[in-house]
Amino acid sequence: MLTVSLHGIKIHAPIGVYKEEKILDNEFEVDVDVSVPATNPKEFPFIDYTLINKTVSEVFEERHELLEQLIKEIYNKLKAQFPESNKVKIVIRKKNPPMSGEVGYAQVGYEG
Repeated sequence: MLTVSLHGIKIHAPIGVYKEEKILDNEFEVDVDVSVPATNPKEFPFIDYTLINKTVSEVFEERHELLEQLIKEIYNKLKAQFPESNKVKIVIRKKNPPMSGEVGYAQVGYEG
């Protein structure tokens, strides 16, 4: 199996449930791993990580309230772009979520 990873993709977007989150840009960090079968070590398949980055950025430009919605949309688009993939893993961290107390980030992940 060959895995291409992009970790620490930084994005600012007005995503969230609360009114102020929809107005102000929130800071997010995204990690993506795309794995494909690699049966011949002399000919590894090509996974374009610039396409992964573009896909993540485009999904964040759409209006979403929940991190779970973002994960689902990113996952579906990456599976369509890389149909040979046998595993796609996505982690989204929302930095400094608005809540009482000091919280570094909220995180949602999916692997399928």
